[in-house]
Amino acid sequence: MKNIGVLHVITDTTLQTRFSHQQLTELAIQGGADTIQFRQKYGTTRELIETAQQMKEICTKHNVPLIVNDRADIALAAQADGTHFGQNDMPVSIGRQVLSTETVIGASARTEEKILEAISQGADYIGYGPIYQTSSKTDAETPKGLERLSLICHLAACPVIAIGGITIDTAAEVISAGAHGIAVISAVCGQKDPFAATQNLIQEIQRVK
Repeated sequence: MKNIGVLHVITDTTLQTRFSHQQLTELAIQGGADTIQFRQKYGTTRELIETAQQMKEICTKHNVPLIVNDRADIALAAQADGTHFGQNDMPVSIGRQVLSTETVIGASARTEEKILEAISQGADYIGYGPIYQTSSKTDAETPKGLERLSLICHLAACPVIAIGGITIDTAAEVISAGAHGIAVISAVCGQKDPFAATQNLIQEIQRVK
């Protein structure tokens, strides 16, 4: 059984610039995050590999998986534990050919059809959202809400990681709706104290798990 965490912290240096990806990785893991996701849309491939390798070192030290968003090549180069593909990224079926069978593959999917397709192609978990209004994505879709999330969790024969506008106040209700876990950006990276923010989130999740 692959290790799919319940609190995925997606490191971000666009919403905030006080902390680097590496610092956020350390702070989030110390706070209790059990999965780190590296997502960066800009920079050269070489720069991204270097950052991912440094994050992987930190993750390995704490025995926490690192998942690279969008880029199978960066995941391979950094020996990351997994990769997460958005709907416009590499198809899961091709990712499965490129990456080892041990590699965790997550896929963002918005419709029942896309979810079933991603699972049939070998996705280990589904990223579903936005659950609430989110400020992290400029092109974010209409919030899906808890009722829809609950339906998707019943439909998917694999863990569902909910994303999009989830905060300390809503983390517990998202898990109660059936999500295996949550992925957050602003709720950790955008906070004054990312360590404390992560600690509070994991406590909320464990309260209802």
